[in-house]
Amino acid sequence: MIASALPACEKHDTAMSLDESTTAWALAARSGDRAAVDRFVRALHRDVQRFVAHLCGDPQAVDDLAQDTFLRALGSLHRFEGRTSARAWLLSIARRAVVDSYRYTAARPRLSDVPDWQRAVENAQPQDLPGFDDGIALLDLLAALPRERREAFVLTQLVGLPYAETAQVSDCPVGTVRSRVARARATLMDLLNDAEESVPQAA
Repeated sequence: MIASALPACEKHDTAMSLDESTTAWALAARSGDRAAVDRFVRALHRDVQRFVAHLCGDPQAVDDLAQDTFLRALGSLHRFEGRTSARAWLLSIARRAVVDSYRYTAARPRLSDVPDWQRAVENAQPQDLPGFDDGIALLDLLAALPRERREAFVLTQLVGLPYAETAQVSDCPVGTVRSRVARARATLMDLLNDAEESVPQAA
């Protein structure tokens, strides 16, 4: 089952304090505070990686996209005025970085010099790690969702962004975000139920 380890109220309080802190660090970083830049990047690096990983679907591209996101953000930090949380602002930049990456890849497709590229990718994946199979199962389930629903679910349920800020990142009304998350949950539950029902038949 997909669930957070924190109670809902504690998760909300944690998200609020994180948003307040990172926004304060971003504003301080505008004036050249190097320590604030470091705190800002460290605090949000994992959220950015998690978000781009679910958007791009390419594990090899995650680090590059996260780095690109922070380079873009630090380059335009002088324009950040704190009207929204720094986390929402940064994740909207991450979203644009992924979209730009898709466009670049579509314009310049890469060729593989490996005859059986699928087997090469499978052999390169880590095995026998704690939680690895569960992580792959979650990725498979999320990959089955339409892109808009997956994005809304990841931002609100995995990254912990409030619905209003998710709406800003996704450039849509809050009601649309709520609808997408509800539909994503329903689809995930259906997929989990189908998977559980098929286990006894396979055995």
